[in-house]
Amino acid sequence: MITRALLRTKAIQILYASYQSGNLNLKHVDNDLSFSIEKAYDLYHYLLLLPIELTRYADRRIEAAQRKLRPTEADLNPNRRFVDNMFVAQLSQNTALQTYISKHKLSWANHQEMIRALFERLEATSYYQAYLSAETSNYEQDKELWRIFFKRELHGNNDFEDLLEEMSIYWLDDMDTIISFILKTVKHFVKKTEENQPLLSIENDREDREFISQLVHQLILNNAEYDTLIDKFTNNWDIERIAFMDTLILRMAVAELSDFPTIPVNVTLNEYIEIAKYYSTPRSHIFVNGVLDQIVSHLRKEKKLQKVGETENNQE
Repeated sequence: MITRALLRTKAIQILYASYQSGNLNLKHVDNDLSFSIEKAYDLYHYLLLLPIELTRYADRRIEAAQRKLRPTEADLNPNRRFVDNMFVAQLSQNTALQTYISKHKLSWANHQEMIRALFERLEATSYYQAYLSAETSNYEQDKELWRIFFKRELHGNNDFEDLLEEMSIYWLDDMDTIISFILKTVKHFVKKTEENQPLLSIENDREDREFISQLVHQLILNNAEYDTLIDKFTNNWDIERIAFMDTLILRMAVAELSDFPTIPVNVTLNEYIEIAKYYSTPRSHIFVNGVLDQIVSHLRKEKKLQKVGETENNQE
């Protein structure tokens, strides 16, 4: 489930904190990185619980309205399409989801005010109203409601983002990627699989987790060597005067270029330029791009950049 792009970002975050605290013990860094990755799995499953919790909230609201002393006709005969959503019914019975949330004790029980706010936000949308009033009703339409919800209602929702940040220092940075995983999961759900619909696999991530662990180890063990190389191509800048995040991004990029022959050069460059855009100063990505281009040219000239699948001709 976890992508290498997300793993690189997590490694940058953990390494930055470790350098700042002065604790670069390999075991300590590995433990922090593993914990951060596990929190991403938690967020994936935690967000998958949202449709279930919002549906339960709506159902309780219907029941409360029917218990009024003088219920209206609408109270007594509510539109139940939302609470009878077939996708949510299937999701609530999903074996993999229920097993994970039980094991990790994930629940929205202590955040019912957020559930209420999210439901009211959803209830006010035109797509929700169109869903309730549609003449037809089927499984695909029920899925589509939640696909739109995840695309529109969480990004830029300051209260929701504040809650995530309060619950875990990792979750806000992870949210965009995890929501993309959620959208992929919703798309792949099919009615006939019932409770056995697979979620995105955790087990398939073992190779990627080994990659990021090796990359972090290489950076910590060889950072002086990488700094010597970086210093050659920073246009007379004292490396200590460069923004530390830029230095860290360059170190990790050089480690990946030098020690991971199966990863294409353009993949490495693109990944770290994107990280610089998001995590460093406004012009850092231009600086990082320029330095890395020079380092790649130098390493190729010195025959020190050997990539699987690249011929000598296309290395020039």
